[in-house]
Order: sequence, then C-alpha cells, then structure tokens
Amino acid sequence: MVVAASVVVALGTATGMISALDDGTGSDEARPDTTHSPRLETLPVVPPPSPSPSASASESPSPTPKAKKRKAASPTPAPSRTERRTAAASTRLYSHPASQVQDWVRDNAGDPRHDVIRSRIAAQPAAVWFADFTPDTITSRVRAVTSGGAAQGRVPLVVAYAIPDRDCGGASQGGAPDLGAYDDWIDRFAAGLGSGQVIVVLEPDSVAQAECLSGDERAARFASLARAGRVLKDANPNARVYYDAGHSGWHPAATQAGWLRQAGAASPASSDGIFSNVSNFHTTADEIAYDRQVLDALGGPASLGAVIDTSRNGNGAPADGEWCDPAGRALGRAPSLSTGEARIHAYLWVKLPGESDGCKGTPGTFSASYAYELASS
Repeated sequence: MVVAASVVVALGTATGMISALDDGTGSDEARPDTTHSPRLETLPVVPPPSPSPSASASESPSPTPKAKKRKAASPTPAPSRTERRTAAASTRLYSHPASQVQDWVRDNAGDPRHDVIRSRIAAQPAAVWFADFTPDTITSRVRAVTSGGAAQGRVPLVVAYAIPDRDCGGASQGGAPDLGAYDDWIDRFAAGLGSGQVIVVLEPDSVAQAECLSGDERAARFASLARAGRVLKDANPNARVYYDAGHSGWHPAATQAGWLRQAGAASPASSDGIFSNVSNFHTTADEIAYDRQVLDALGGPASLGAVIDTSRNGNGAPADGEWCDPAGRALGRAPSLSTGEARIHAYLWVKLPGESDGCKGTPGTFSASYAYELASS
C-alpha cells in the first residue's frame, strides 16, 4: 500500500472556526502546540486479559458497520513530543449511543480497563460509518443518527463508505456493485440527512487511492463523487460535505488537489472542503500544514476548509511506516468544531479508537486491549 495524503481548505474567518457549528469551547483546546494540553493521569496496573468475553481482543461489530479504511502511514520518524488530547468532549458534536465501544462499556463494567475506555474513548463523540451496501435500509439508518443529533441540538458526523472498488480490493474491500448502484445508494443516503446540521465525510480513500483505477475508471468515479456532493447538499443545505485528501505522508499537494478538483471538491455546490488523516496517525501539525497546501492548490471559494481525524495521532505515525494497528500509538486531540486555526474547520474522531485496522481483529471490529493501549499511551 502506498502512503496517504491530506488536504485543507480556506475558511474565511481568521480563527478557522465553523461559526455555525462552533461548540463554544474556545480556541485554546485545539492548537497544534500541545505543551499546554493536560496530560493523561497515571493509569492503573491492569492484569493480563483473561479468556472471558470481557477481555476479548476482537468482538463482533455493531449493527451500524464502521469499516476500517486502509492507508499506509508515512515512514517518517515519530515526533519528539506527543500530542495529548484535551480532557473535555465537545458539547456540540453528537455522540451516537449505538457503537461498539459503547456496547463494550455497557457489557463490561467489571473489567479493569472499563473506566479508562469509558472516559477517554466512549465519552468522546465519534463518526457513524455506513459501510455496507444496503439500499433498502440506508435512509432509515442515516435518519436515526441525524434525528438523534437534532433532538439533542448537536451535530452528527456520518461517513458514506460504499464506493465501488473500495480500498482497491484491500482489507476493507466492498461497496456498491457499480457506479449506477452507488448513485442510487447516495440518493437514499441523502434522503436520511434531515434538515439540521450534519457533517458528511464522503468516501475515505476514494480520491487519494484512485491510482488503482484506469484513467477512464478514475474519471467516472470522480464524476460520481461530484454528483454525490451535489445530491447531499441539495437534500440538506445545512450538511457540510468533505472530500478525501488522504494525509500528509502520501501524495504531493498539487497532485491531490488536481484529483480533488475533478471530484467536485472545489465547488461550493458539492463541497465544504476536504478531510485528512482518516484512520491514520500523522500529527495534527503536519496535517494542518499539508491541508493548507492542498487548499491553496485546489482553489475555490474561501469558505472551503479542512477537517482532520485526530482520533489516534497523539504519538504521530510510526517510524517504520506500519499502518495496520501499529503499537505505540495514542489518542489525539478531542473532537472539536473550534480549532483556533485558519482554514481548519474541525478536529474529529472519524476512526473510532479501538476498532481494528485488520491486524488485531477483523477490520472494523472492536478490541478492548487495543483501545486500552491507545488510551494509556
């Protein structure tokens, strides 16, 4: 697997906030300089996991699938300083109760890892992935999430992940059988968005990993993605749609921006900008710098911006380039819609910490041991 890239777009305000989605936590909690972020307190000594179900390293996925997208981390040395996430969860992002980590917390109150996983992972709002091709139920399932967020006055984060030839046949292969079927699936996905604020991460890997396709196949995919963005925003003008920019260790910014432009990411009719670092480990500072380069090359209106997945980037990418459940990683910054950074719209937890990339379990399944490792690093 090649290395991945990231993109960022201009916001138009000096602070980089999405004012309509501001969670009111202020800019101090989310700056790239992490020396002022609170460190995690000392963790209890935990005995080796028992063979009981509560200590299972790989458990069955929740009814709402959250598949892992595959992308390599860049083989750069780990940063000398770690990025520690802030303690407070966003008060404006929606936390959907049906997730694998929430299930584990409810079912394993006696596990010695329970309090750490509950407070540091389950308490944080995270994305809900729609990764299976189920046209007949997709509208109602998306609506269940968006209506839940609307009822609480909070902003849900949903991931559309059903593009044909997904992951180039890798660990997260699957998706719709063809682009016609995908277009129909997107129509039905959009019908569940409601009318409230919602963030849509549109097809991780679909742009950055498009090199596995022929030229004609790539053009057809990009046309379908551009259509998808228009459909989503037509269905709900309050939806914010972000396109795949990979991450800072993958493609050059100009290359990534050229593909993104073909996929509709520069048009406000289909896009609010780009996302980067989904399911990867690159530092927030590296992603900010790269995303701004991509946004500069992308063009488009100043309202475009970037969102960054900070769920597992607290220690940066591993030096050996390992992308699959690498050891020594840590939680990153808490999700926030207020970053204090120009052109950076949000820090989000798109990949739920503890869900496997495919090495500590089947891709997308929750591993309590992996979750605890991330929360205690």
